[in-house]
Amino acid sequence: MLRSLLVALSASLLSIGAAEAAEGMWTLDRLPVEAMQAQYGFKPDTKWTEHAQRSAVRLAGGCSGSFVSPDGLVMTNHHCVRECVAQLSTAERDFVEDGFYAKTGKDEIMCPTIELNRLDRITDVTERVKQATQGLSGAEFSRAQKAERSKIEAECVGSDKARTRCDVVELYHGGVYSLYRYHRYQDARLVFAPEESIAFFGGDPDNFNFPRYDLDLGLLRAYEDGKPAKVKDFFPFSANGAEPGEMTMILGHPGRTNRLLTVAQLDRTRDVDLIPRLLRLSEMRGMLNQYATSSAEAARISKTDRFGVENSLKALGGQLEALLDPAIFALKRQQEAELRAFVAASPERQAAQGAAWDEIAAAQQRYRQFETPYKYIEGSGGFSGDYFRMARMLVRGAAERAKPNGERLREYTDAALPSVTQRLFSSAPIYPELESVMLGYSLTKLRAVLGADDAFVQQVLGRDAPELLAQRLVAGTRLGDPAVRKALWDGGQAAIDASTDPMIALARKVDPAARELRKRYESEVEAVEQKNTEHLARARLDKYGTRVYPDATFTLRLSYGEVKGWDQNGTAVPPFTTIAGAFKRATDHDPFKLPASWIAAQPKLNGEQRFNFVSDNDIIGGNSGSPVINRKAEVVGLVFDGNIRSLGGAFWFDGAHNRAVSVHSGAILETLRKVYGAQRVADEIEAARSKR
Repeated sequence: MLRSLLVALSASLLSIGAAEAAEGMWTLDRLPVEAMQAQYGFKPDTKWTEHAQRSAVRLAGGCSGSFVSPDGLVMTNHHCVRECVAQLSTAERDFVEDGFYAKTGKDEIMCPTIELNRLDRITDVTERVKQATQGLSGAEFSRAQKAERSKIEAECVGSDKARTRCDVVELYHGGVYSLYRYHRYQDARLVFAPEESIAFFGGDPDNFNFPRYDLDLGLLRAYEDGKPAKVKDFFPFSANGAEPGEMTMILGHPGRTNRLLTVAQLDRTRDVDLIPRLLRLSEMRGMLNQYATSSAEAARISKTDRFGVENSLKALGGQLEALLDPAIFALKRQQEAELRAFVAASPERQAAQGAAWDEIAAAQQRYRQFETPYKYIEGSGGFSGDYFRMARMLVRGAAERAKPNGERLREYTDAALPSVTQRLFSSAPIYPELESVMLGYSLTKLRAVLGADDAFVQQVLGRDAPELLAQRLVAGTRLGDPAVRKALWDGGQAAIDASTDPMIALARKVDPAARELRKRYESEVEAVEQKNTEHLARARLDKYGTRVYPDATFTLRLSYGEVKGWDQNGTAVPPFTTIAGAFKRATDHDPFKLPASWIAAQPKLNGEQRFNFVSDNDIIGGNSGSPVINRKAEVVGLVFDGNIRSLGGAFWFDGAHNRAVSVHSGAILETLRKVYGAQRVADEIEAARSKR
């Protein structure tokens, strides 16, 4: 961050209520239409907004997408479907390395764990949730709130669990509660994914940077009743794609921002969450890289994990850099002081809201007292791998499903169970050798951070070495078989109690301590934060009104801006790259080696075709796969990254330097036809323009 820039910016520009330039990730029921009209001469009406809402798609695992044809074709990023591509691969057919294209509809293959959600309706349920918690605090507040949210979701889903998903979403950190009703597609099939070498061209050196030359594209198709889903709303491709200075809107599902946190919460985020996590990720990178050198197959099966670790290290490192900048904390303290002064100016507000900051700060200190065991026992930091994750799902699922819906852990409510069972019964392969390495590493960390004399550590390890225990557990478990997992799930508590599977036995052993830590966190930290951030949200809404946008919550948002480069230390960064630029940047070595398909197609390609571009839209992680659309609701690009400055966007927005990085829509069609011979889907995308 440029400290001189921060000092020069006025408090009004960066106040939480300001929405200058491209700032803001707005919910579609509270769009800043007057500001959009004033700045760009465009005021989306109800019809436009509803169409955009139903054309956007969420990948429930953590990405965004959009319908781009009436036959359920979904556009997203390669890195958003990468897990599916890896799950469908084998040692003989590596689709991550070689790419995938379904030449016919019959060749489209179901992704084992991808669920697609289309948002159909948003309903305000604030008063209902707040009435349920009125006058309560601590554990009683937490239980009442979770019970009411579960009740609302169950009523919303009704009997249509297979096709309906409902989530009560907390906005403004408790100022507003909205019920999001989704149409659920659990049959998502892979249509196209290019080679990873072009989807992630430039690798880690270019990640979160620009210029970029990436075809980070993945195509899925939503199916219902075994047939391609028919959808009325979709985004057709623009004839020209993104143009310089053009107004751009990004419809996506940003995962999480922390722009409205208190200073005490930001301190905790930096010291307790980010720094330890980055240290852990650095160790995991070394462990996985060492494992990958053991064989070609080890390198293949660990590649997805290594990709995720590298990406997280860079993304979280950028967030830490922002929170280590004194100027940003000075800004946050100033914002907090302004809101405190507003509250103090009214005796009524001071009585209702004045103690909120101190209560939240005290909760952060309480969390520091037990955060390590919480992360390693309840958070599974000491029990890595798919086998243990599934064992915990089975053990907890049996216990929770026996309770009334409103008393269950949130992830096991009736509304949530279809997503749980989709992953639990998935046919995705599990690799025992990698599982043994991951579990052995995490058990070693558990002993290191809690101490060899810790009672819980001794209960888990006994007299075993962590690596040897992991090997024995992995060798003895049968949870790699989906049929075994389904039998345990269907058998309920009796089947879990009777099971002699060693991974189930481990999950049973861990669960009591894990539940106690979770209970403590929910009552001493989470409930305190939720109750008091509701007070702060009320104060913000009273002071700033509708100029406030909520922090990101992995719900559908619209950000608006324009195609625009930036000034980097006196050097202008142009907004576009071209296909020819990719060939100029290429070398004979990874990560700058183009795939053979591109080398062969070079004579046919239009080198002047725009490839990637940047815009000043406000985005964050979770926006990956979002469509970039124009005011006609046509696709002009596909978001896949942000520049390095955008990583601080978790905590504040710098309109001068934050940029969203996207694939140009023209490059998508150019390469589908001329590199991959994917005429079927290219024709479908272009034909959709005349069908809307």
